[in-house]
Amino acid sequence: MTTPAELLVEAFSRVPETVGRAVDGLSEDQLASRPAAGANTLAWLAWHIARGQDAQIAALAGSEQVWTADGWVERFGLPFPAEALGYGMSRDDVGRVRASAALLTGYLDAVHARTVAYLQTLSPEDLETVVDDSYDPPVTVGVRLVSILDDCVQHAGQAGYARGVLFFNR
Repeated sequence: MTTPAELLVEAFSRVPETVGRAVDGLSEDQLASRPAAGANTLAWLAWHIARGQDAQIAALAGSEQVWTADGWVERFGLPFPAEALGYGMSRDDVGRVRASAALLTGYLDAVHARTVAYLQTLSPEDLETVVDDSYDPPVTVGVRLVSILDDCVQHAGQAGYARGVLFFNR
């Protein structure tokens, strides 16, 4: 890896792999299971990872989200507005995210492809572009990308842990 963009591609590429391992081979009912009362489900975690990354990368790239542009919102058929990302959802709403492992990983893979395409357009100077000056210090493209990645990695780890608690520690 010789550029910051290549490093970011490598880092973001680990998210779909981790999520894929967490949901692989599980039924829709298993994906809707909770490792503890009120905890997030594997389905919600995988969906939220993709939704958050999709919305934030689209905002940086100035493009439409994969969710709406490529018809994922219709394929999922969730009972939420199209702009829902999972932030602030109630426990009941979390439980309403039901999908197959193939649908969840398919959407995340599509988001990942769009993320990689965007990252490959970035120069080191682009990473210094301020995207939000309401913070002190202002948020740059690079800082926002690290924030997006951090959120994805944390939730992907939660998904792996949830799978272990639900299906291998009984």
